[in-house]
Amino acid sequence: MSETLLLDIDSVLLERVRRLAMANGWTQQAAITRLLEHGLFACEVEVAASMDDTDADALQAAIAALEKIDNDPGFSLIGRIDGDEETTGNGRAG
Repeated sequence: MSETLLLDIDSVLLERVRRLAMANGWTQQAAITRLLEHGLFACEVEVAASMDDTDADALQAAIAALEKIDNDPGFSLIGRIDGDEETTGNGRAG
């Protein structure tokens, strides 16, 4: 890592990096590399988790379509076990 990057970092932030590096037995370069990797990962997860309007609209349409499906004996029992009164409402699977 170039010294230029280290010189451009705020002194308070750089001191935090130095303390973290010392506490973990890392070099300053290793600490900055780990922090960049973890920070990038966290930011990438946030970006990947966000949906644009098209995604949200498609999900809402799919949920609305599922809610319109009749509660027939076959579909409504998917994932339920025989004798599970709480999920079947009558204590039997059909």
